Formats: sequence, C-alpha cells, structure tokens
Amino acid sequence: MKNIITQLNPAFDHRNRLGIMSILVVNDWVEYNTLKEALDLTDGNLASHLKALEAAECITVRKEFVGRKPRTTYGVTELGRQAFRVHLDALETLLKMNDE
Repeated sequence: MKNIITQLNPAFDHRNRLGIMSILVVNDWVEYNTLKEALDLTDGNLASHLKALEAAECITVRKEFVGRKPRTTYGVTELGRQAFRVHLDALETLLKMNDE
C-alpha cells in the first residue's frame, strides 16, 4: 500500500487542481474564464492553482490576441497527462483495496 501512496502526485492534492486537470485532459485548450466559471473560483484562487500546475510542468499557457482582446488559454502537457493518469490509477487502486 505504501508504494501506491507514493504514486499520488502532490501537484494534484487540491480539489481545484484535480478539477483543472480533469477539464484540460479532455479538451485541447480551455480559456481562463471557462475554467473560472466551471470551477466557480475567484481570479486569485484560479491563478494560484494554474501557477502551481504550470510550475510542475503539467500545463502550458497560450496568450494571444483575438482582434484587440487578449485571450489566455491553457492546455495539458504530455508530462501532465502522464502524471495525471498515474495519479488517477493510484486513486483507483486505493479505492479498490477498500472493496477487498
């Protein structure tokens, strides 16, 4: 069981980071405001979680202008996708252990 615990990634310890990653792994790019609304987070709260995931190289940011308006979108990196899969697999294993 200890081995399973070590597979849990501390980058995903917070429910908001789990939510961000869950949204990003099933979408190519997601706008900042879409994440904010979907997760019902404040700007500061969302920004801090995005910064932590970006520092862990789990997500990448793309800033561009559409017409004259700035648009910030986020996508999951391959490293982030793999780390999230390992994390989810470890959680699933832990849940199944309770059934035994």
